[in-house]
Amino acid sequence: MIPRIGSFSIVVGMLAAGLTTPALSADEMMRVYMNQARVLKLDRPVSKVIVGNAEVADATVADAKTIVLTGRAFGTTNLVLLDADGNAIVDERILVSIDEGNTVRVFKATERTVLSCTPNCEIHAQVAGSSAAQ
Repeated sequence: MIPRIGSFSIVVGMLAAGLTTPALSADEMMRVYMNQARVLKLDRPVSKVIVGNAEVADATVADAKTIVLTGRAFGTTNLVLLDADGNAIVDERILVSIDEGNTVRVFKATERTVLSCTPNCEIHAQVAGSSAAQ
């Protein structure tokens, strides 16, 4: 059984901090789509996994050098991974968002509805009034 460690928030610069994935710029965050998982391979073993907001993301330890991040709700959070000595391997921000490629936007007068179509179209967001034109 894989232990569950709480929510996650992973952002840029993780590579430099121990991830075996290409580094992101300082202004970018690591993106994870809601209800999808992302595998993070580390170059050294992790001892503790801390997620800033467990309602936004979840981190599961697959093995000592593999973390699985899952987007739970839209928003941002942070992920901190510590080694056995308490040193930070990763301390980054994560953005959980919807997969824009699978959405449909419906505009009706001043109302806007965003449907997430993975696999069936369901209402993701509904905006009424003058802000709908944005």
